[in-house]
This record gives sequence, C-alpha cells and structure tokens, in this order.
Amino acid sequence: VQLQASGGGLVQPGGSLRLACAASGFAGDYYVIGWFRQAPGKEREGVSCISSYDGSTYYADSVKGRFVISRDNIKNVIYLQMNNLKPEDTGVYYCAAGTSYPGGMGYWGKGTQVTVSS
Repeated sequence: VQLQASGGGLVQPGGSLRLACAASGFAGDYYVIGWFRQAPGKEREGVSCISSYDGSTYYADSVKGRFVISRDNIKNVIYLQMNNLKPEDTGVYYCAAGTSYPGGMGYWGKGTQVTVSS
C-alpha cells in the first residue's frame, strides 16, 4: 500500500486548503482512510476518516463543520477540504490506511505541512 499526501502550505487564519491523499495497492475492497495531524510538541491526533465500504465519515470535534473529507474512487484520491482554518490547525498532516480508525491504521504516508498564520 502506498499513500502520498499533498496540498499543504501557508495560509492565513480563516483561509482554506485542500489536502489530497493518493492511495494505491490495496489488496481488498474494504479499508478506511484517515487523516491525522501532529503539531509541534504535541501528540498525533486523528482528524477525520472515510470508509471505502459505505463512504461513512468521522470528524474530530475540533474540525467538525470546518473540514470535509471526500473520495474520488476513479482516481483513488481522498481529499480533506479544510475551511475557516485556525492557528491551532497548524501541524504536519498525514494520511493513513487500515481496517479500523484510529487504531488499525497499518499504512502511513509522508506528511504535508500545514501552517496557519497571519
């Protein structure tokens, strides 16, 4: 399984970014793709996930109403649309895949840096 995250950058508070996770190499039909982030000096935390089975989604309370996770099944890309960004959203964002979220993420991609600052 290969995962490649992209789309990070520097944005002002209130701005938007869209992250993309290109996924490939899954052996089965069922998996969960999750987005995680890690801020400097803090533990990694789950942000959102989406199921390949039924498209069900989950969001951490801190991002509900601001972030939207979606998937393009043809391109095998999972997106994280991030709106109304706040400085506390700053961190390295990773996409991961596995059979359950958040504990069953067996595959991780390299992260992409998101910095929210004026």
